[in-house]
Amino acid sequence: MSLSDLSAIVAKSVMLLVAISAVVLILTYAERKALARIQQRLGPTRVGFGGILQPVADALKLLAKEDILPSWADRGVYWIAPVAVFLPAFLLWVTIPVARDVVVENLDMGLFYITAVSVLSVMGLVMAGWGSANKWAVLGALRAAGQLVSYEIPFIMAIIGIAMLSQSLNLRTIVDQQNLVPFALLQPLGLFLFLTAGLAELGRTPFDIHHAESEVIGGPFVEYSGAHWAIFFLAEYMNTFTIAVLTVLLFLGGWALPVMPFDGLAHNTLSLLWLLLKTAVVIWVIFWIRGTYPRLRIDQLMAFGWKVLVPLSFINIVLTGVVMFYRLPMWSLGVVSALFLVLTFYVIRNNPGTKISRHTVNVVPAKDLRPPLGDPQFPLLRDKVREVSSERSGHQ
Repeated sequence: MSLSDLSAIVAKSVMLLVAISAVVLILTYAERKALARIQQRLGPTRVGFGGILQPVADALKLLAKEDILPSWADRGVYWIAPVAVFLPAFLLWVTIPVARDVVVENLDMGLFYITAVSVLSVMGLVMAGWGSANKWAVLGALRAAGQLVSYEIPFIMAIIGIAMLSQSLNLRTIVDQQNLVPFALLQPLGLFLFLTAGLAELGRTPFDIHHAESEVIGGPFVEYSGAHWAIFFLAEYMNTFTIAVLTVLLFLGGWALPVMPFDGLAHNTLSLLWLLLKTAVVIWVIFWIRGTYPRLRIDQLMAFGWKVLVPLSFINIVLTGVVMFYRLPMWSLGVVSALFLVLTFYVIRNNPGTKISRHTVNVVPAKDLRPPLGDPQFPLLRDKVREVSSERSGHQ
């Protein structure tokens, strides 16, 4: 390798790091605004116009905070753990294209490289928990290891289904084959498996069990602060963007347009904008899930992975193999896959997984409590509330 080649690689890596860091800043602001919208709040409004500089202020605050090292920690493991989590998240982008000609290095075995590198981050989480010498951190690290290893199976099996459809591991080739029909229409079950397992790999709600504050304080990150905690935070949002982009590339057609009237730089620019638009929709779904679903218990999380996603991932592979081996029409794969997906949602909706009776709160719309206009016989809402309160007091 010549000096010029090495310089080009370093320049590409620096540009990639700067671009991804900017994306992380945008994602933190977008998530806070999205969650505020869901929860009927305003979100960041103070720093900059509309709070747009709040992520920059947060980044400066984290860099300026004191970095505390517990005296009983294993220093070597403690310092290396954030790098061990960040590095795989960064290396994934070596072969992920954002347009046909915009990629650091297009690999023929790109999907294989992605699956191999993506599993390395669990080592960093275990190192963080062990190096902190904190029982809560160790518990969180072990939970993270169990969760990530469990959900790697459906995640990789969903990728294998796409490889079977496209007969390639090259991401460019996979996108090119979705010019007319995106693979999401042929494998809706595979899309569900990939996105759900991807959320579990990220450790985001409802799968944020390894750093559940209500159970293990902060998981493997409990003893980290300042810049080192910020590296874990950076890796999480990098992986969020990575999962969203991979979902678009593998299932939603990537940058492919039915008609592309331009060529050269205009082609790449339009392709990049089209891919980012699709990615923004997927990221909004991820934020939406975080704002609406509660955290799973550890037993629910593991049961959902092993009893639901893993069997479905094998079903997805068998369906794809049967259709391709017997040369059946591809629409039949889409129909059967969609039927299995609907059946899965039906089972999840109607099977709580336990025989314990649930005494839940009934939510009554306010409009049902308001007195109808012009009806003097109907008691006022204030009197109704007082009546219900007095009855409850009497029962107690």
